[in-house]
Amino acid sequence: MRNSGVTITAQAVVFAIQMSGTLVLARILNPGDFGLITMVTTFSLLLSSFGLAGFTEAVIQTEEINQALASTLFWINLAGGFVVAVVFAEAGPLLARFYAEPRLRGVCLGFSLAIFFSVAPILHLGLLKRSNRFSSLAVNDIAGRCAYVVTAVICAWFGWHYWALVIAAIVQPIVLCVGAIILCTWVPERPRRGVGAGKLVRYARDVYARYCLNYCTGNTDNLLVGWRFGASTLGYYKKAFDIFVLPSYQLMTPVLAVVVGTLSRKNKEHQEFRRYFLKGLCVVALLGMGVSADLTLVGRDLVRLILGAKWTEAGRIFTFFAPGIGMMLIYQSSGWIHLSLGTTGRWLRWTVIEVSLTALLFVIGMHWGPAGVAGAWTTSFAVLVIPAFWYAGRPIGLEVRAVLGTIWKYVVASLAAYLATGVIASSLARFALFSQDGALGAFVRAVTVSIVFVCLYSVALVGLFRSLEPVHLLTDLLSQLFQGLSSRLASKTPAKSDRSWFHSAPENQESL
Repeated sequence: MRNSGVTITAQAVVFAIQMSGTLVLARILNPGDFGLITMVTTFSLLLSSFGLAGFTEAVIQTEEINQALASTLFWINLAGGFVVAVVFAEAGPLLARFYAEPRLRGVCLGFSLAIFFSVAPILHLGLLKRSNRFSSLAVNDIAGRCAYVVTAVICAWFGWHYWALVIAAIVQPIVLCVGAIILCTWVPERPRRGVGAGKLVRYARDVYARYCLNYCTGNTDNLLVGWRFGASTLGYYKKAFDIFVLPSYQLMTPVLAVVVGTLSRKNKEHQEFRRYFLKGLCVVALLGMGVSADLTLVGRDLVRLILGAKWTEAGRIFTFFAPGIGMMLIYQSSGWIHLSLGTTGRWLRWTVIEVSLTALLFVIGMHWGPAGVAGAWTTSFAVLVIPAFWYAGRPIGLEVRAVLGTIWKYVVASLAAYLATGVIASSLARFALFSQDGALGAFVRAVTVSIVFVCLYSVALVGLFRSLEPVHLLTDLLSQLFQGLSSRLASKTPAKSDRSWFHSAPENQESL
């Protein structure tokens, strides 16, 4: 809970910095600039995550790791990062030809540097997470995001257009890489054979292969929209999509390593595992369904406030994304089971089904334009969520009935509060301040509707549970998180020497 408190607080700071940058950049740059960069990041982000999705979890999940094993993994990861960066730089002309956009050649060269510096510090970051140095990781993340925003805003202000985003994308991973090396004083040695790297490489391979398939699902829409409708339309769509996935990034990403680490310690005690998991799923459903319904109500006004008046089309597209946010968060929780049990092969096979169905829905949704593709996302999560838990929970005897029993009240409460709030908002539309088109009207509507929704959502939950259990769940969670944060900030973390990453253990005197 302490680590989660630190990480979530850091994510809140990162979110504030990122949102501040977005408020400025959306008013300086054009949708076409963002769309051009999205054409490249549709591919580059997959390669930037080489090692991050795989080696990080391998370092955290394995019971024992020593100096020789960590060093071997480091050099394998670094060599892989260099190869994928060179391949992406050479792929620039192909992307330029595919999109009929010659400017992409230079952009790909810039992002190849970003790829390499994103991959380089993976082992250092993994060791920091394994050693519970989440406060150090939080500081590093904040520094990287600050570097990105400051660089992008300065370059955009001087009229560098899309190059402002390219340069910022290079600066951020360099700052993160340097910070990781400074914070984790571990120094790798030369690689060795026969140290057990093969098992972890296979684990990382399965996780990254699953990530690649999932990434294809998450970016096929960008590929199709950019190819069919052009850079400007892609810019609108991408901004709507970014707000769509923001709750996932803010709520799920910060606690992923902590949750996987906790559940991994219980993966031999199935009853305890199920209890821990369902308790966590309660929190995800409580927050996820509430956020989903609220953003469906205020999505247009929220986009208007964040991005400005020229992004109205992004607000319209977002209203098709927002209903799927809650189911997306619940669906992603099924991945906790696979990662903590080490059943990455099963996860990979499931992802093949996920990719196939979602891609099919994208193709169908293309008929209705970008909004149809956004609606395909919402449909895919609604269709896949129950089968995903049935498949993931089989090795530990987690029944779908238990999952449905955990989430259904939150789904019903959010739907009831959404409908009631919509009726109230319609009746308030006759007031001049509530119905005006400007930023002030958008702010008044967003705040008023959100307050009404939160009140009605709370009442609906109390009525369905016939108790204050949901309120106690949320208040207890927040209390423990902030108590943990205060404890972490008040404590003094001793400096770690190079050798202190490894301490004595019964079977290996250099075990981490």
